[in-house]
Amino acid sequence: MPSNSTGKAVIFSAPSGSGKTTIVRRLLEDAQLNLAFSVSATTRPPRGKEVHGHDYYFLSSDEFNAQIASGGLVEWEEVYPGKFYGTLTSELNRLWDAGKTVVFDVDVVGGANLREKLGERALAIFIQAPSLDVLRERLERRGTETPARVEERMAKAQWEMRQQGKFDRVLVNDQLDDACAAAKEWVHAHTEETPLL
Repeated sequence: MPSNSTGKAVIFSAPSGSGKTTIVRRLLEDAQLNLAFSVSATTRPPRGKEVHGHDYYFLSSDEFNAQIASGGLVEWEEVYPGKFYGTLTSELNRLWDAGKTVVFDVDVVGGANLREKLGERALAIFIQAPSLDVLRERLERRGTETPARVEERMAKAQWEMRQQGKFDRVLVNDQLDDACAAAKEWVHAHTEETPLL
């Protein structure tokens, strides 16, 4: 577990197409919130211009397994067959030692796992589209998914929606500015709380 005893964290999880990453980016731009993004570790290869240590920590399967064995991961999961993702304890400590509130942009399983591991130090926010129809429309509008992939994501989204009870707050992203304002208010309230000694 992380060595820092007072650091706070905010976890954002959502079905694909809910607008999670857009909301997280907006919050990270607000200097008053004093947030820092947690870079995840993965065994998948870099895509495009992704940079090690900035987009992800790209680890080999052996390196990832060594981190699991040594307790070097706060949480991890096999998201796709042979493709592992996780949160390095060293990354969390690095950001907490810098006095930052750590922000996670993770899938629903990862978010629930982090919430459980970090306890009251974490605020877990589940973001959802106003309806499954709107979610489908957003995925189709991206133009990056095949029809079969959209159906896969929709099936997964229905399961993910049933997991929202594992989160502290549910944020319906209908109007982006309103959703960002609500998220900012919740994050501010969480980070201003005095930690229990």
